[in-house]
Amino acid sequence: MTQLIGFIGLGIMGFPMAKNLLKSGYSVIGYNRSEHNLKELVNMGGVAAKNPKEVAEKAQIIITCLPNSKSVLDVVFQKEGLIDGFQPESILIDCSTISPKVTIELSKKLSNSNISLLDAPISGGEEGAIKASLSIMVGGSKKLLECHMDLFLAMGETITHCGENGSGQIAKACNQIVVAAQMVGVSEALLLAKKSGADIEAVVSAISGGAASCWTLSNRAPDMIRGNFEPGFFAEYQYKDLKIATDAGREFGSPMPQTMVAHELYKSMVETGMGRDGNSGVLKILELLAGTKARIE
Repeated sequence: MTQLIGFIGLGIMGFPMAKNLLKSGYSVIGYNRSEHNLKELVNMGGVAAKNPKEVAEKAQIIITCLPNSKSVLDVVFQKEGLIDGFQPESILIDCSTISPKVTIELSKKLSNSNISLLDAPISGGEEGAIKASLSIMVGGSKKLLECHMDLFLAMGETITHCGENGSGQIAKACNQIVVAAQMVGVSEALLLAKKSGADIEAVVSAISGGAASCWTLSNRAPDMIRGNFEPGFFAEYQYKDLKIATDAGREFGSPMPQTMVAHELYKSMVETGMGRDGNSGVLKILELLAGTKARIE
């Protein structure tokens, strides 16, 4: 019998992840607040649930991919939430990026009901979700992860156990610190090239082959200099993730001067109506400060 997996949160990342589970031979029962992607999932052979409770009643393994800590807690504990439908020894795999502190508290509450939690935030953007090439950072029971590795490999390529519950979220915070640093650094470099009169494309090509080579230069800079900021990952989500990172920095006493600057730049994107742009759109905030657009004709 084909294993049934519950999936809640069929957004820009969750929908292609659920599709890849179907392609890998799993059955999927899904729930989403908006109906469009849920209908598409049904068209592909999935099943629609009317609420999270129904997902938990029918599937013993449930994956969530939601925007923030509140969304996760609502889906679990709200009326007709997962907590009302969990089967004995169910497993919740939370692929959302949320507070490590909230994750630890959630794992303790669920364990009291004999429910296991794996915090499993993801990295790789929409492209990685579509291609099932995501990096998945997992906190919780290593044995439980190993038992369900095939499920994770249906959605990603690099699956890493990072430690106890909350460790996956810490790893994701570290990931987002580096992602934001790359986005801001590349944006500053593009602006300097433009302001100086250098050939921006040539500069990108030159530094991509040296020590500055990074994912952002290869995958985002060519679009950035053409004014294409279509979201593979929303800027407002980057801002939310950096808040998680800086909160963790305060909690653990870890200095974050560079991350705080990136945090403020992404806050500026959200406050100026750019939150639904891709996170590479941080270039536009720096362009406003510079009075120049780093574009090619």
